[in-house]
Amino acid sequence: MLLSMLGCCWAFSAVGALEGAYQIATRQKIELSEQELLDCSTSNNGCSGGFTIRAFDFIIENGGISTESDYPYERQQYPCRSQELTPAVKISSYQVVPESETTFLQAVTQQPVSIGIAASQEFQFYAGGTYHGSCANEVNHAVTAIGYGTDEEGQKYWLLKNSWGTTWGGGGGNGYMKIIRDTGNPGGHCDIYKFSSYPII
Repeated sequence: MLLSMLGCCWAFSAVGALEGAYQIATRQKIELSEQELLDCSTSNNGCSGGFTIRAFDFIIENGGISTESDYPYERQQYPCRSQELTPAVKISSYQVVPESETTFLQAVTQQPVSIGIAASQEFQFYAGGTYHGSCANEVNHAVTAIGYGTDEEGQKYWLLKNSWGTTWGGGGGNGYMKIIRDTGNPGGHCDIYKFSSYPII
């Protein structure tokens, strides 16, 4: 059974993946509206939680999603205004990534991927480096996987983009995290392979 991601993170995760996919496809950077998802994706629950794949379902059904400038973020749910605006970016579908490191790597190699993560209190206070700390008992947060690499100590990592602002991640993190890769755990560290998907433009 899918678990609802707490707070507004599901909207930021979905938008992060779509902004990345659009930039790869067009070589143009664009900022899209998390607020439109919070207000209008009625199968989700605004900042009380939601699912990234339901966000993608809304974008398809709505004929696209507006820009951040047209529909700015207001930190809470309001009545939907989609009908007043012209969508800026459309998607044709989305792909759910099967749960394995191999398929996850194949997906992240192509474009950013929206993922769930079992975020513990230790995760919340991440202060830099490659994270291999504790995890929550279940997936409770959503972020965007945007790349991978190997750190100075030879440890493989995934690069994740979080929605908690540029000061998160120990100052130098700028809102990003490195999390350990190639652990042998079928679900990945903190279950990051369990609920992953990406939009197709």
